[in-house]
Amino acid sequence: MIKTKTTFTIIKSLCIALLFVIKPSYAYDLADVKKAGVIRHIGIPYANFVNYINTDGLYTAQGLDIELIQGFAKYLGVEYQFVPSTWNSAFGDLTGKEAIYKDNVIQYGKKVPITGDVIANGATILPWREQLIDFSDDYFPSAVWLISRADSELQPISPSNSVDKDIDAVKTLLKDQNVLAMEQTCLDPNLYDLYKTGANIILPEKARKLNEMVPAILNKDADNTLLDVPDTLIALEKWPGEIKVIGPISEEQFMAAGFRKDSPKLREAFNDYLREIRRNGTYNQLVEKYYPSVFYYYSDYFKAHKSNDT
Repeated sequence: MIKTKTTFTIIKSLCIALLFVIKPSYAYDLADVKKAGVIRHIGIPYANFVNYINTDGLYTAQGLDIELIQGFAKYLGVEYQFVPSTWNSAFGDLTGKEAIYKDNVIQYGKKVPITGDVIANGATILPWREQLIDFSDDYFPSAVWLISRADSELQPISPSNSVDKDIDAVKTLLKDQNVLAMEQTCLDPNLYDLYKTGANIILPEKARKLNEMVPAILNKDADNTLLDVPDTLIALEKWPGEIKVIGPISEEQFMAAGFRKDSPKLREAFNDYLREIRRNGTYNQLVEKYYPSVFYYYSDYFKAHKSNDT
């Protein structure tokens, strides 16, 4: 078992520091957010989208989506407020009803208080999530890849002109391989039929975070792991020569901000804001700050979106 600090420990420290105290408000759609004078940003620690930084024992949040929603708050003329959450609780925090994805179905739980107005932490657009919330226009490209230690017997596939063929090629390598995955996220093995490959799927303890998947295989808790593009880019820079990308497990995916289905005006305002910062170059500057290497892999994506918004 891998030792790690739990998300709840971090959240407790946040609360003690009084950095993210939630103001009493009942904001739902755009008019309500403006009336309340605050937009509440639900975020989960993940890659460079949302990071908790410890400064002299006090935790503050920073990252691409932190700055993105802070800019949206300024665009609306309201205050910004961060609401720390977890993958198991985020959709309940936004919609008021607990919901998790397990065994290929959405399982609903009890009603809970609504504590935020938007989810933004590099959230991948997935079909089951679209049943719960409405996503904004996408603003970051992604996919799920198979990552192995550098000393693994598995070798990167030779890319073809077909993503489907590449995925099949990777899956044929998985029989009897230990593969670390994570439910409730884009790394959920059920999304990609990985149990049918003969792989030994390892699901970590609930407290694990996505950014701990590579340390786990380096610690030899598993031989391979699923990882999405943003985390892979960071991992390749952080552990050069220690891991390798075998190939894709998923087709191309995209990330976006999530809104309640009864907040269409708020979502529309965010899309307007997103188009504006793409036009004036602000968004690419933010991406360059947190993911400079993504332009090498996905230059066409960012060029196309800037062209479309001009």
